[in-house]
Amino acid sequence: MNVELQIIGSLLRAVAEEMGAVLVRSAFSANIKERRDCSTALFDERGRMIAQAEHIPVHLGAMPAAVAAVMQHGPAFGEVWALNDPYEGGTHLPDITLVSRTAAGFAVTRAHHADVGGREPGSMPADSRTLDEEGVVIPPTRLDEQVMSKLIARMRNPEERRGDLRAQLAAHRLAEQRVAELCARRGHDVVVAAMDELFAYSERRMRAGIAALPDGRFEAHDVLEAIGGDLDVHVTVSVAGDAVAIDFTGTSAQHEGNLNCPLSVARSACFYVVRVLVDPDLPASGGAFAPVTVTAPEGCLVNARPPAAVAAGNVETSSRIVDVVMRAFGEAIDVPAQGQGTMNNVTLGNDRFTYYETIGGGQGACPNADGPSGVHVAMSNTLSTPVEALELQYPLRVERYALRLGSGGAGRHRGGDGVVRELRVLEDCRLSIISERRSHAPQGERGGEAGTQGRNSLNGEPLPAKVTRDLTAGDVVAIETPGGGGHGR
Repeated sequence: MNVELQIIGSLLRAVAEEMGAVLVRSAFSANIKERRDCSTALFDERGRMIAQAEHIPVHLGAMPAAVAAVMQHGPAFGEVWALNDPYEGGTHLPDITLVSRTAAGFAVTRAHHADVGGREPGSMPADSRTLDEEGVVIPPTRLDEQVMSKLIARMRNPEERRGDLRAQLAAHRLAEQRVAELCARRGHDVVVAAMDELFAYSERRMRAGIAALPDGRFEAHDVLEAIGGDLDVHVTVSVAGDAVAIDFTGTSAQHEGNLNCPLSVARSACFYVVRVLVDPDLPASGGAFAPVTVTAPEGCLVNARPPAAVAAGNVETSSRIVDVVMRAFGEAIDVPAQGQGTMNNVTLGNDRFTYYETIGGGQGACPNADGPSGVHVAMSNTLSTPVEALELQYPLRVERYALRLGSGGAGRHRGGDGVVRELRVLEDCRLSIISERRSHAPQGERGGEAGTQGRNSLNGEPLPAKVTRDLTAGDVVAIETPGGGGHGR
């Protein structure tokens, strides 16, 4: 790569990072402001992702589908388009994506809003069966003040929703300004050519990394803990030369619950695994995804058809896809043991407030190191809400927040420990928990022991992995997250 290309690449990545900083600093809700459950990226004029901020993997890998959906409507410069429909480029309904044109392509933001309507506060019901139960469905729609007002009128805490959407809009205005400045300084044609070369450079590096892997066909399977019984996730990974094909034939059909996900989410999880195993330091762009093909039978759990519910698919099924694809690669190369494999989604709210968080846990040990404890990684990559911020903004009190010592699996290298988080509600509200690894523990690798499975409880009484119910002021919800598996005997 020449020096000018390196400079332009760094400038584009800096724009994506600055977009993220503007969004986080301007946001109203703790979920975006404190947990940073949002992502930003820049695309070229052909709709290819060129630069991204280091935000949420499940957001970023699925963004190209959102841009493709908007491009079909011929967006004009100065317009901002919104969508959250999982079957038209979205992931799950709380993730609202905005797309706008820049002088050299498109700017994209995706943020998890604390509520988008639906029958439960927080729009993450544990037992939803159709998409409409989960909130307002937004197909690709040109966003203006009138449209925004109509949308947020159907959501809880409309002023908080307006504030978060305006924070996203601020990030788009920043991107338009910065890309225009870059084109003025370097020349539009030079910037466009640099984008094309950056995409090609990432593809070349990824192909070189894949070519160093052993050729072969590798299989693995795992399960998701649905309300009605376990669902199978089966994958076949085929490595041939400088390309990888990942196929989910054998995975359970889409079900009546909400663990379904669109193929864009499955692709996102697969791209994450390949990048982590092949070239983790590669500058992230769509070029890194080009050598990876992901297929799944239409109507299966990871390629669902509307109107299937998807609230848990984006968070829990994506996590399991990472586990199972990683395990398939483990037949050919050394991979980490399984981590907690869940985001431990907790939603609390009523007509006055809505609060959503994911909770970190233990991660799997590596071939040469213990697993980290109490962290968000893989498809999540968010922060934890600081106790002070949570208690200041919501009628909640954190009674306990500590490592769940000893929950990591034993081995030559030990798995990371999960955490214990206890929340006391100070007014009547609704609770929804969507979690995994409560029946099936994260497995070790190369003889390492499994981590301890997670546990949920209310006032000391066990709760299932997925539950929605009423709470009374004074109730205490406890989430004990899983530990990671150990590595080696």
